[in-house]
Amino acid sequence: MKIMARPKTDSLRSLPNIGSVTEKKLNRIGIFSKEEFLRRDPYEVFATLRREVDPTLCRCALAGLVGAQLGQPWHRITKATAREYEERHPEHVWGKC
Repeated sequence: MKIMARPKTDSLRSLPNIGSVTEKKLNRIGIFSKEEFLRRDPYEVFATLRREVDPTLCRCALAGLVGAQLGQPWHRITKATAREYEERHPEHVWGKC
């Protein structure tokens, strides 16, 4: 049985909804710590990730980022965060999640 180490309290993975895949994507846009992430607007972080790292990111990924800032599980806020993103980016069309 493999025992997983707990993430450091300043690591991105100490935030809810942030796993290793999302952490690596955030690293690619220069976000390496919890503090750096929490200083940023999660909607703009998502827009940057879509533009520079992964254009296939869906509304669930957005909810994960917003939820990480708010301390909320992504599945409880997906619809609300998608609406907010659509208001900020009216040209955006969601793909499948």
